[in-house]
Amino acid sequence: MTGTDTLASAQTVSRGPRADLRVAATVLVWVPAVLLVDARAGLGIQWLLGGGTWLLLLALLRQEAPTVRAQVAVVVVFATTVEYTFAGLLEVYVYRLDNVPAYVPPGHGLVYLCALALGRSDAFRAWARPLVVATVALGGAYAAYGVVLADRVDVLGAFWFGCLLFFLRYGRSPLLYVGAFVVVTYLELLGTALGVWTWQPRDPTGLVAIGNPPSGAAGGYGWFDLAAVLAAPAILRCYGQLRGRLDVGVRGRKPAKTASCSRPLVDTALPPVGPGSPSRSVKVPPASSTMTHSAARSHSDTSGSAAASIAPSATSTWDQKSPYALVRQQERVRSRKPSRRSCFSQPSRLE
Repeated sequence: MTGTDTLASAQTVSRGPRADLRVAATVLVWVPAVLLVDARAGLGIQWLLGGGTWLLLLALLRQEAPTVRAQVAVVVVFATTVEYTFAGLLEVYVYRLDNVPAYVPPGHGLVYLCALALGRSDAFRAWARPLVVATVALGGAYAAYGVVLADRVDVLGAFWFGCLLFFLRYGRSPLLYVGAFVVVTYLELLGTALGVWTWQPRDPTGLVAIGNPPSGAAGGYGWFDLAAVLAAPAILRCYGQLRGRLDVGVRGRKPAKTASCSRPLVDTALPPVGPGSPSRSVKVPPASSTMTHSAARSHSDTSGSAAASIAPSATSTWDQKSPYALVRQQERVRSRKPSRRSCFSQPSRLE
């Protein structure tokens, strides 16, 4: 599996075949529109443009996989650090109002997401090899022009083009860098033409000549992508652990609650079970047995049952307290039997 296939399969969620192109088109319309407005806007408008750019970035990220969201977050943090270092501190390039506009940090996230969407789109994947070859040819011609023919010698652009070649050859997804070349080159040309930002002729050391803009600026996004790929898994892992701890803490602090009865009590019959013992001591007739949860009942007691119980078949009770219970029982039985002597000893009467 190539790096492009891995990128397309692991970093996308279920989407239509043209969804990636819609993402790229949205970014390629929004960012130039922001630059056009900022070319004549004040600081307040810049803050509004920054808020709108953040909202657009968050809306587009809702459709992305968690890995892509983490990578874009890393790019935003990394690019913002670079902006405040090279524009705010070192002044390698300066913005029109001598600040870093509010839309720049989320704008870097949009540019990276646009390059990613182009790189994983079906259109770019169908023409992968010709697009890579064209990027090398056009980027090489642009870098050569900056070194040989441009009014300002562009050594930094040539260096960044070398970085772009490295990532095209050894990077995880060559088509992502192709997309970055298209988007970054277009926006650099537009932004410097509108005067939104301007590159200094040389770096702070005075040794490296810089074009306005540098020809191979897209090579810088290869380093952004490398940082995103390395840091995103760790961010997702830390986020999962933190979320698990918070969930455990919330469950531990949750007070116990007593719920009131929401359903009325319903009288239901108990299921039949095997022989059991009564809940309290009772005198059980010899011929009866306990077959349910309650003890044997008289046939006249109908409480708890719609049908009367069958009368016990025993005609006498067993005296369990007498030590001579067996003898007394035998005497009772003999007293009830009819005497055979009365039938034969008395003579019959003659009428």
